[in-house]
Amino acid sequence: MTTHLDHIEIGLLVSRFFRAMDERAFPAGWARDHFTDDARMVAPVGVFEGAEAVRGTEEAIRRFARTQHMASDLLTDVDAASGTARASWNALMVHIHHEGEDPLFTVGGRYEAELRRTDEGWRFSRMAVEALWTTGRPPVLTPA
Repeated sequence: MTTHLDHIEIGLLVSRFFRAMDERAFPAGWARDHFTDDARMVAPVGVFEGAEAVRGTEEAIRRFARTQHMASDLLTDVDAASGTARASWNALMVHIHHEGEDPLFTVGGRYEAELRRTDEGWRFSRMAVEALWTTGRPPVLTPA
């Protein structure tokens, strides 16, 4: 049986994920607090496999001096053991090293996630982050 509480808990997980990016809050255990051990994340900065591999998002976010992510229009569907979440998002990002240039990079898009109920609560098992538009100079992505 699902309840309104399930939708609230998934919404909080989404908010905590984006907040962690902006606050650079990546303590030990961060990945497992958000993702299942077999999680897969597809993002503009790469594809990450497994909960610990998702920590690669930390490296990507540290390419900026500051970021502000905003998610909106969150829609969730849940059943007893799994769920989905979809939302729109915008991110304002300030480059670290772009002297003499506008340091602001802005991107907007959508994200879709599959979630699994675990003994510790809801966790992302799959996430796809898609950029639909950008303004400003994008970050330089170096191959891993």
